[in-house]
Amino acid sequence: QVQVVESGGGLVQTGGSLRLSCVVSGDGFTINAMGWYRQTPGKQRELVATVNDYGSTTYGDSENGRFTISRDFAKKTVYLQMITLQPEDTAVYFCNVKGTKRGRSYEYTYWGQGTQVTVSS
Repeated sequence: QVQVVESGGGLVQTGGSLRLSCVVSGDGFTINAMGWYRQTPGKQRELVATVNDYGSTTYGDSENGRFTISRDFAKKTVYLQMITLQPEDTAVYFCNVKGTKRGRSYEYTYWGQGTQVTVSS
């Protein structure tokens, strides 16, 4: 059973910073890529950032150089450092993990439950 658990969300003032963490657990699961997405009510979930198993990163259009994704391979953890937060960054942030299970070539995708980030004006 693969579990994905986020933490680090909360309430912050405009211009503030937060660091989100996401830990993956589960035996026999090899992680390929990890990432963060966010969603606000009535809108589709959008890409924030991803990092693959080579350390290559991609970012969505909204972060404007303010977010940094990083990954600790040994700890099966991905981080999202966010600075200069704005009210429009308010959303539920979801961790996304892609990987394979022992003996199988199919790539599975798992999501965490999400962590709320609220930026007050």
